Amino acid sequence: MFNGPLESDKFRTHTFARNGALTLDGFTGSGADWLDEFKTFIDDSETIVVSPHKVWSPQSNDPILQLRKRGIAKIILCGMLANMCVESHLRDLLENGFEVTVVRDATAGPRHPTRGDGYQAALINYAFLAHTVVATAEVVTVMTAAVESTDT
Repeated sequence: MFNGPLESDKFRTHTFARNGALTLDGFTGSGADWLDEFKTFIDDSETIVVSPHKVWSPQSNDPILQLRKRGIAKIILCGMLANMCVESHLRDLLENGFEVTVVRDATAGPRHPTRGDGYQAALINYAFLAHTVVATAEVVTVMTAAVESTDT
């Protein structure tokens, strides 16, 4: 079996399934759709949306290429599977020379009765790996200040 147990279950249940990497047909309401309060920020022509990754890391899609084409070197990272997808992306981004901030309260992780708390495990690794680990409020404050300084 190529995938781990959680990834195999995601494929079996069609969690986050899309009809194809280059289409958004069936995307709305699929489970991979954007939360309504974020849609205006994501659908803004500046945000990079890459094809879904396979397994855990971004190595099977093209975020590194998309980021480099835009001259982006600093990444704000968050997501659902803290100890799997988010950490794999963090490691790959770091290996590729990006500066990465992880947003701890915009990241979630699984809790399992025998395997433990994936979120807490990830937070420990983030502290060792990421350039910074911050709360959403801190990111919003910095981003707001940056926007205000460019408006003047």
